Amino acid sequence: MFIEPNISGERRGFIEVICGSMFSGKTEELIRRLKRARIANLKVEIFKPRVDVRYHETDIVSHDEKAIQSTPIDNSQIILLLAGEVDVVGIDEAQFFDDQLPDVCDQLALKGIRVIVAGLDMDYMGKPFGQMPNLLAKADFITKLHAICVRCGNIANYSYRKSPDASQVLLGEKDLYEPRCRKCYYEKL
Repeated sequence: MFIEPNISGERRGFIEVICGSMFSGKTEELIRRLKRARIANLKVEIFKPRVDVRYHETDIVSHDEKAIQSTPIDNSQIILLLAGEVDVVGIDEAQFFDDQLPDVCDQLALKGIRVIVAGLDMDYMGKPFGQMPNLLAKADFITKLHAICVRCGNIANYSYRKSPDASQVLLGEKDLYEPRCRKCYYEKL
């Protein structure tokens, strides 16, 4: 990503959104960017929704077991209180946050903070998920990642739920979900 140099010396913030289906590498990419920011000696704060305890209570953990310490929170306004004097804020599983998250990200970016947000852009029904559409609309940079369809091997951007549970939020991994391409998703075999 190219960032235009700032001649005035004023720090400019921006919002990056990493999106895609389950198993596309969103969290892995978020962790990679945050670790690189730390290598650059930038002050980084990382947040995740308290409900996400699949791999660890506090750490953000990718499916391939890469991890980075984070702060679990109940609502996005807490980010404004805890971000303090940071250079970079990372937010994982953004689809699970409340409707204030896009405004919180805007406020952080206006303070000159780089905000990196990762989340599912669609739920298991193929519908926009949570605040992700609003974050995508506000984003300065968007990275859409794809998984590999488990049925045919093509690019997958749908999260197919193997369970009959109809609730929008059902935390799970490969036991409950699999990545599928558009064709295989709609065939629902």
